[in-house]
Amino acid sequence: MKNRIITISREFGSGGRTIGKEVAERLGIPCYDSELLEKIAEQSGFAKEFVAEQGEYAAGKSWFSQALAGRDYRGHSYQDDLWLVQCRVITELAQKGPCVIVGRCADYILRNKANCLRVFIHADMKSRAKRIVELYGDRSDSPEKRLQDKDKRRMAYYQFYTDMKWGDVRNYHIALNSSKLGIEKCVDILADLY
Repeated sequence: MKNRIITISREFGSGGRTIGKEVAERLGIPCYDSELLEKIAEQSGFAKEFVAEQGEYAAGKSWFSQALAGRDYRGHSYQDDLWLVQCRVITELAQKGPCVIVGRCADYILRNKANCLRVFIHADMKSRAKRIVELYGDRSDSPEKRLQDKDKRRMAYYQFYTDMKWGDVRNYHIALNSSKLGIEKCVDILADLY
């Protein structure tokens, strides 16, 4: 496959989704994020809300809880079915042409299938907390607790399905701190690397 793909993994609240969309816009290529959810829902038959929650987040906060959650007597779960569809959809999108894919373990799924630039976006807790309050509003839980919960569940999901550590810089070509660099500078760097 000769297509150039950018995969963006990100901490919750780091601006990774925004960076991905802006990079794609600047490069004139598609960005798959919510569109990816729709395609996976369509092909899997699962509701879009189920795909949004179960296609990137573990049921619990650990690999062990993920290994036991929602499994039948054979050790199979609906999340396993969703994983297979997600792998197929991401691979098909990468085969169509250059694009940016946000989340959903795309870095792992395409590791041997496409010419990828694998990116991890992170930020300090204070910046992330401020961002999620601005984007999603106040909730009963503190922003820091919400961030920690989402990140732990992403980490457990990633480890369960990839057997790799989410956020480990060795899994990515570049890691960018959006709270230090700013969203626009991150976009500039990724567009230049493309």
